[in-house]
Amino acid sequence: MKRMRMISEGALARLRQGALEAWRRQDYAEYFKIMEQASRQDPANSGLLLDMGAAYGMRYDYTAAERCFDKAVRIAPSRNNALVMAGTQCRGFDRYEMARTYFERAVKEPGASLDTYVKLAEIYERFRLLEEACELVDRALRLDPASALASLVRARLDRLSGRREEAERRLRPLLAQSGRDTWSTRIRGWYELGTVLDAQGRYDEAMAAFLEAKTMILPNAAQFIATQKLVQSRLKIVAEKINAEMVARWRAQGAASEPSRLALLCGHPRSGTTLLEQVLDSHPEFVSAEETSIFMRESFWSLLRGLPPDTLMLEVLESASPEALRQARQNYVQYMARFLGHPPDSRMLIDKNPSLTGLVPGFIRVFPEAKLLVALRDPRDVCLSCFMQPLPLGQVSSIFLTLEGAVLEYASVMGLWKAVAPCLEQGFLEVRYEDMVADLEGTARRALDFLGVSWDERVLRFDEHARAKLVRSPTYAAVAKPISKGAVGRWRHYQKHLEPWLETLAPFVKAFGYE
Repeated sequence: MKRMRMISEGALARLRQGALEAWRRQDYAEYFKIMEQASRQDPANSGLLLDMGAAYGMRYDYTAAERCFDKAVRIAPSRNNALVMAGTQCRGFDRYEMARTYFERAVKEPGASLDTYVKLAEIYERFRLLEEACELVDRALRLDPASALASLVRARLDRLSGRREEAERRLRPLLAQSGRDTWSTRIRGWYELGTVLDAQGRYDEAMAAFLEAKTMILPNAAQFIATQKLVQSRLKIVAEKINAEMVARWRAQGAASEPSRLALLCGHPRSGTTLLEQVLDSHPEFVSAEETSIFMRESFWSLLRGLPPDTLMLEVLESASPEALRQARQNYVQYMARFLGHPPDSRMLIDKNPSLTGLVPGFIRVFPEAKLLVALRDPRDVCLSCFMQPLPLGQVSSIFLTLEGAVLEYASVMGLWKAVAPCLEQGFLEVRYEDMVADLEGTARRALDFLGVSWDERVLRFDEHARAKLVRSPTYAAVAKPISKGAVGRWRHYQKHLEPWLETLAPFVKAFGYE
């Protein structure tokens, strides 16, 4: 029997609005209080439960998220739709294990849609279940042989399985379409074709494919690009003003804090952070957290409370009280334990996150005892790789829509690191990607020595370790394979396209030893 609603549509809308406002001001307890009240007054509303489940997931309370999703599935008018929505929400907060469970239940429902098969196939791909993923996509294509999304995913699975010619054959008809309903799929298709052509050594054709994708996205990116350029200007101010005396004072002020075994693994995106993280995570003395937003959201943002939102980073850090810093540390430890499912115990936590490179001063302020591992790679290879990545449109990814944008972003982020490094007398180690692929053991030994951990042969079998776990990074497929030197010097194949911006990169090429 359907449970009766005890609230009007208008009153429910007001509760939802109040909850949204509470979320925006980061009053999460109030958000959940309001949403639980709304759910009690409208107990048959599965949408409320799905929204709450997503919010609990974003707050790292995965047990509560699952409870909400399961209840939503039980009461939803369409069990199939609720399962798909739950899986989609889990994927949104990077809990692919949970997402897999809901999509596996959804495909068993009568009338499961083509999209459901394809979404589960994409999750299976992340778990390296390529044969199972192919079977699901083939089922989808039997339902609709012309499906753009199914054709795209099948082409990617073909490429990952080494069938490049077959992948290209599947992509060409998709890219010949022109309807609005296939617009976003065709963007992904052009990226995929570029990757296929690059792997075949057809570099001019590959660049043309990547540019087709960029051309389709760019009209929607203006606001994102403008916002990211503002971030770049703020990083430049930090780079100009930070100094050794300031950092030494932060470390002295933090000396009374209870020390934690913590290392930040950062560097510009596409610099080898995932490879180094998997190598270290193979060692039993480490536990790694992969690209979470925990430090940004729970630690750094807590220091901003009571300050104007446009307060510059160094002003935030300089004005932070001892109590605010203690709370920022406590928040980080609490939510990181939730994310991991357990506290790190006696192991050293490796927080691998390239997006925190621009927040290194903040990390030092909150955790002055933390060690810093900074991944380096030839800046020209880095910028090219960022340009080629099929990332969803967002603030940071928008800047990679052009090679010029990628170069200027690199100069901004690594310019900050170049300014910070001389302020750190000790406590950091730069690790070059090229050294890792040329001499994994030597590079791993150097990193372990720096972190104060003894040698373990298992780090040399990192690919076996990676295959046994879920890797959330975009390079999840590559790090499950043995070391390869194929990506070293890749930029030379595209040198004529990079030529206008090589002068901008020259100081970094020299500083990091890539002349």
